[in-house]
Order: sequence, then C-alpha cells, then structure tokens
Amino acid sequence: MTTDQIAVLGVIIGTFVLFALNRWRHDVVAITSLVALAITDLALGGESSSLVQNPELLLLGFGHPAVITVAAVLVISRALRNAGVVDMLARMIMPLTKSESGHVFSLSAVVMVCSAFMNNVGALALMLPVTLRTATERARSASILLMPLAFASILGGMMTMIGTPPNIIIATLRPELVEGADPYGLFAFSAVGVPVALGGIAFIALIGWRLIPTTNRKKPGSDTLFQIDQYVTEIRVPEGCKEIGRTVGEISKECEGKLELIAFVQKDNKVVTTQPDRIISEKSRFLAKADPNDLQEILAKHGFRLGKEIRQRIDGLEGENLGFVEAVVTAGSPLEGRGRTYLRRRIGRSGALLAIARQNEPIQTRLSEVVFRLGDVLLLHGEVSELDDQVGTLNLLPLADREVKVGSYPKAWPALLVFAAAIGLSAAGILPMTLAFVGAALAYVFAGILPTREIYRDIDWPVIVLLAAMMPVSEALRSTGCAELIAKGMADTVGSFPAWVALAVVMTLTMCLSDVINNAATALIMAPISVGIAQTMGYMPDPFLMAVAVGASCAFLTPIGHQCNALILGPGGYRFGDYWRMGLPLEILIVAGGTPLILFFWPLT
Repeated sequence: MTTDQIAVLGVIIGTFVLFALNRWRHDVVAITSLVALAITDLALGGESSSLVQNPELLLLGFGHPAVITVAAVLVISRALRNAGVVDMLARMIMPLTKSESGHVFSLSAVVMVCSAFMNNVGALALMLPVTLRTATERARSASILLMPLAFASILGGMMTMIGTPPNIIIATLRPELVEGADPYGLFAFSAVGVPVALGGIAFIALIGWRLIPTTNRKKPGSDTLFQIDQYVTEIRVPEGCKEIGRTVGEISKECEGKLELIAFVQKDNKVVTTQPDRIISEKSRFLAKADPNDLQEILAKHGFRLGKEIRQRIDGLEGENLGFVEAVVTAGSPLEGRGRTYLRRRIGRSGALLAIARQNEPIQTRLSEVVFRLGDVLLLHGEVSELDDQVGTLNLLPLADREVKVGSYPKAWPALLVFAAAIGLSAAGILPMTLAFVGAALAYVFAGILPTREIYRDIDWPVIVLLAAMMPVSEALRSTGCAELIAKGMADTVGSFPAWVALAVVMTLTMCLSDVINNAATALIMAPISVGIAQTMGYMPDPFLMAVAVGASCAFLTPIGHQCNALILGPGGYRFGDYWRMGLPLEILIVAGGTPLILFFWPLT
C-alpha cells in the first residue's frame, strides 16, 4: 500500500467516523474532509502526489451535473407542491382509508409515486399533515401511519434517476467510472426500483405496520400530536397557590397523567430531577410534561402559572385569532443549532414558544437553554395567520391543527405538462437532464407557479455542499488506486462464492453505511469500490452500480439514516430502537428481491 493510499484511506475513515458521531452537520464534515484532502496532498509533495491529480479541480464539484440536477429537482418539487399536484392526489385517497391496511397502503402509494418524481423529503412534508388529518377523521393512531409513510417516500425515490440523490450520483458518475459509458437515463433505475418499491409497499401495508411497537402508539383520534410524555414547558408556583405544602407525588397522582412535574429549577437556574416527596413551596419553578389541550385547564385548577418569561410573552400577544401551531424543525431550518433567543428575534411579537417535544433524549434543561435539533417539535402560541407565515420562513414543517391547503387544480395540470416536457426532452436525448430540469424551473417561474422568493427555499444547501465537497474525495479514492485495492480485498473474500453473493454483499454493505451516514456520501464512496469489485472479478460494472443505488436508498434501521426518518421521529412518538422492527425485515426483503432483479435486468457478463 502506497503512502497516497494510506493517506486517502485515513481521510475517508476519519470522514466516516465524523459522520457516524453525528456531532457536526454533514456538510461541515464534508468540507472538513475536502480541506483535509488538500492539506494532506500538499504535505505529501503537491504535484508529485497522486492524492489530488489537479488541485485546481478541488472546488469544481460545485458545478458537477449531479449537484446542479439535485438542486433543480428540489426547486421543481417546490413548484409541484405550490401547484397542488400532491394535494389533488391526496383528496382522492380518502375513500380508500376505511381499513387500517387500506389506510396505510393508500397513503404510502401516493407518497411513493410522488417521491419518484420529486424530492422524497418534500413529498413527505406535504403528505404528513394529510396523514395526521385522515388519522383523526378515522380515529386511528398516527404512529401506524407515519413510519410507513416515511419508508414509502424512501422506496419511491429509487424508482427513477431523479427520485433520490444517490441515483443522480450513480447516473452521472457512470461515464467517469466506466470507460466509454454514457450516464444512466431517467428510467434506467425503474426496472429494478419499481418492483422493489412495490414489494416494499406491499410488505408495509400488509405486515410492516403491525410491527410498530404498540406501547408507543398515539391515542387514536387525538386532536394534538403529543401527549403527556412529550411536551415540556416551565411552570411556577405563585403566591397564594393552594397547592403550597403538598408534595410533587400527590399532585402527579391527582392530575391523573395530565401534568407531571419532572424537574425542579433551583435559584441558580440549575435543573435537578424532582422527587415525589419534594414539598411544593411558594415561587418554586418546575419543568413539566403536559398535553397542550389540558395545560390551561390543569394550571387554572391547581393555581399554577406558566414560567415568568413565557407568561410575559403571552401577555404581550395581540390579535383576534390567537391559537396554537405545532411545527417540526427540519433539515436546513435556521433554527437548527440555535435556541429560544434566536426564535424570539425571528418571530417578534407574533408568537411565543410555549413548549418543546423531543424524542429519544428527554429535555432536562430550561427552555431558554435548549438548542433546537432536527426533529424537535415546537408548540407556538400567537396569531395563527402570522405564525403560519413565520413557520414557512423558518423552514419548519407545520403539523396538527393546521388545515391542509389544497392547491389550485388549474395550475396543477400545466405544472405536470411542464414536468412531462422536461422528462420527454431528456429521455429523447434532445436536452441533457440537468438543462431540461433547469429549464422546467424557469418555466414555473415565468408561469407564476413558483414565485422568485421561493426559488431557493427548498434547496437543501447542506446536501448540495456535501455532494460538491465529497466528489473530489471520491475521485481521490479512485485515482490513487485505493478503490481498486479495497475492491480486490472484497473480491478475494467472496471470490469462492457464486457471483450473486458478491452483489448481495455490496448491496448490504451500502445499506449498513446508509443507516449511519448520509446516503449521498455513501454512494460517492461505494460507487468506485463497486466498479473495482466488478472489474477484479471480470464482471460488468452496471449490476454493481445498481446494487449501490438500491442499497444507498434503503436506510430503514435508524432515524438518523435519512431525513424522512428523522422528520417523523417526534410526530410519531417513536424511539430510536423502533425503526429496525419494521426496517430490518424490509431491508432483508429488498436484498432478497433486489439481487435477482438486478441479475435479470443487468447481467453480469
């Protein structure tokens, strides 16, 4: 192993570790990896090193067709949502939701089809309020619907080239990895992706939703997304409160689960776990878990008050339409990594943060000290119309009481025609895929379907930066011979087994990586390795590239493997370990079904 190979392996292993730790956002990790690659190249001798063949090309990933195509698809997704395309489909599914399996299947089928032609996170975001509303109307738990919805959006993405970033990456990298090859077309992935997605949806609708732990299911028909064990707020004991002198345990028992005092705030603002025998005294402050529907009533009954800072904000609110808005912190929201002070500056006097819900790691600190994370759910109180605008500006996902907005159907059909034209021009080879989709985005702007202020709203900039920064790292893996070295080792390991075993191993390894790191990064790293395995074993590279595409799209074991999984963590009331219960058999099913499908449509020789 050469010095250059050791160096690039060190950079990639370090990148994987940082991705897995999930301490820094993935675009920051990718940029760190790019800088480390450049510094290492200089340390090894610059031009005499093969780590980076041309240092001037380090930043050209930002102009790579894959990066531009991903950005264009995200813009088109926003236009299709504005035009009401998905809303039109959503209104058609209500008659199909009479049974639980029918409910799961109809929602999953709609989001699967939408995810094939628009960003899967965007499709999920639009269908999530629809799911919650239909769950309430059918008096069913939202928990049995949200995980299937997220998984279906991921499955739908593997059906076409534009459905998910890994497919776009594999399609555009093919000419660079395989001499004389052209990029994959829009529907090159469909032969394998469509049957795999349909089989996955059938499993989810018939069996999968039944594997979701019943202990975590939401109360059917609840008007609010969250119950006692999720929303955390601050309360205080005012002078003359009738509960002074009683114990925390007595209050909790009397409240019958509607209010739970979980922590005591000391005079120095330090938060400590409260004990059942703690005596409630005047001016005591607590962190409390509560259902927002019961909060006002229970506080009035016992004479408690909301925390002073929260109360001051609420008292300053004005308007005739005061109410609650529940919203999830999504990837790319300016709130991610920031706290309540920043939120106050952004929403001004239009609202107040009343409570926060977070899964996996219960909040044990004052609301003023909480740092918002992806998947946190914020309960905001204020003028509803103004809060709705603020939710959109802050790139939050509105939930619960917000009505589902039905787009203008006259705009839906022109939007579909523009999209179909872009697909047709690309499929016929008249225009490159990237140019066709950029043209479609411009057409939406000129047609008034996509306002100019919304052009960049749905572009997931961290993903764009990740793609651009990781491409030189992927190229270094190939140019130094590192990919070939890894491929030879893997080929030697599985060389004595049938060829399908090697294909299944590549798909499984890619799945495992996607469950802990970003799927786009996984595709960029595994693509050159898979081609190296194929060449070492004397097979065509296409089956192995397809195995990477399928594996990178299947992150079902953890909430951190895909943004769709993270978005439904809070609203579904799931725990970290709930995903594998349905995700593991689904991944096994995909490997078992996807491997023969790849071999049938993409022969090894």
